[in-house]
Amino acid sequence: MKLKALIVDDEYPARQELRFMLSDFNNIEIVGEATNANEALALIKALDYHILFLDVAMPGMTGLELGATIQELPKRPRVVFISAYDQHALKAFDVNAIDYILKPVEEKRLRQAVDKVAKFYQESEDFGEHEGKKEVGAAETNAAAKTLKINRIPAEKLGKTILVDVPDIYYAFTEQDHVYVKTYNDKLLTRFTLKNLEARLKDTVFYRTHRCYLVNLDKVKEIIPFFNGTYNLMLEDEERSEVPLSRSQAKKLRKILGF
Repeated sequence: MKLKALIVDDEYPARQELRFMLSDFNNIEIVGEATNANEALALIKALDYHILFLDVAMPGMTGLELGATIQELPKRPRVVFISAYDQHALKAFDVNAIDYILKPVEEKRLRQAVDKVAKFYQESEDFGEHEGKKEVGAAETNAAAKTLKINRIPAEKLGKTILVDVPDIYYAFTEQDHVYVKTYNDKLLTRFTLKNLEARLKDTVFYRTHRCYLVNLDKVKEIIPFFNGTYNLMLEDEERSEVPLSRSQAKKLRKILGF
């Protein structure tokens, strides 16, 4: 199985380096290069590529914008983002990227990404089938997933998706329009809103202490009075973090804990 590949990067040395690395892959056929997103979009509409190696930061339309645009096409390549910056990883997966690799590109990570794309096509009923059929399969998979009770939360770190065991989460919080989960000694970015995460953790020991915080009550060490009926909860993580407990939520928690 040969995967037809398109390399998109505004920097010539980056394209050449990636082309050189991919020359060792027996299942990759590089059939195009583009220096910007508009040029790449024209190529994608003209030829059925299987894999798109896409830089994020480019003049004009960014790689993320191109990734969103090609989602509307009836047939689209699997996207592997390649970037020098890890802060775009979450947005990359929002446009259905199959992987996100940090520069400088390591051969091991590149091979992992190519293997993911190859597996995607191997598992489809027809190597050249249209995306519409695949989307139906994805919908069926999502419907089946809703029946499962998964005790892990996906989070992002350095371009990788990490599955965090729910009991290892001390609290979740919002910061600059993003939601993070805090473990004993780490802070990981998630793709959830706090409301969605709260729904996912329903019927667990997690409690919404504040509009910006969701706390694992099993990890609370102390409840410290603050002012005007509010409190701070001291957690048992490495930093002994203090999380606010609003006055309205304090009343409910007092009843739950009986104090």
